[in-house]
Amino acid sequence: MRSSTLAVSVAALPGALAWGGFGHITVAYIASNFVSSDTTSYLQTLLRNDTGDYLAGVATWADSARYSKWWRWTGGFHYIDAKDSPPSYCGIDYERDCKKDQGCVVSAMHNYTTRLLDTELSLYERAVAAKFVIHFVGDIHQPLHTEDVERGGNGIHVTFDGANFNLHHVWDTSIAEKLVGGIHRKPYPYAKKWADELTKEIKVGKYSSGSANWLKNTNISDPVSTALAWAIEGNALVCTTVLPEGAEAIRNQELGSDYYEKAAPVVEAQIAKAGYRLAAWLDLIVASLKTRSSSPASTPGDL
Repeated sequence: MRSSTLAVSVAALPGALAWGGFGHITVAYIASNFVSSDTTSYLQTLLRNDTGDYLAGVATWADSARYSKWWRWTGGFHYIDAKDSPPSYCGIDYERDCKKDQGCVVSAMHNYTTRLLDTELSLYERAVAAKFVIHFVGDIHQPLHTEDVERGGNGIHVTFDGANFNLHHVWDTSIAEKLVGGIHRKPYPYAKKWADELTKEIKVGKYSSGSANWLKNTNISDPVSTALAWAIEGNALVCTTVLPEGAEAIRNQELGSDYYEKAAPVVEAQIAKAGYRLAAWLDLIVASLKTRSSSPASTPGDL
């Protein structure tokens, strides 16, 4: 096995951090704090990275890939467009909201989990599937990745601490970065520090009493139901926190003060949940592979 420089190379890619990279990397570091030793060994081998950055180093790959000519067709996999009407009604109907012609984050979670479990596929194909799963678990916990209004908030212009953004960017990036006091240069050290703090909160802090409930709908034999439950949970936050008075109430408004104070705890909790759930999901995948195989699941080549 060789060490990898994926963390550096991904950070250098154009646009790699333009869609919530810091949050995705944090989610990956949280997951790496919770996965089993079997899962760590399996994924370090599959992803060809024997460092502690083996999940974080690929956490933003799917966002970079979607802007390449080879993977442009995966763009629709990052979200599900709930055609509801916040703040009066939030809700996801899978048949209604997952586009039949291009899929959505829920169907993508099913597809790439299935591919990661398929030992008939090449190691390259399973590594790609792992990268997508790692990323999509993060995406599905961002509330505006589960909402259709104004293209998931992309069409709602706002300001945040005096800078011009759209609402989607504020939820993807601005709130999380402000939570940790800002990001300067490469995000990995900041993400690792925040992930370690949130890991402690999950184990013995403010999230410890409720974290067991975060896994109640997790079922490796039914990825659609699992992903849909997570998406519905995130979508409900559009009514309560993202657009509590509707889009027009925050259009062109400054969101860096009162709005931020209400939204920040929600962003933090969603990132903590995503990391904890990603760890559980990856553990279930590797445990399933181990059960199916007559040989140990320590290396992908043996499965």
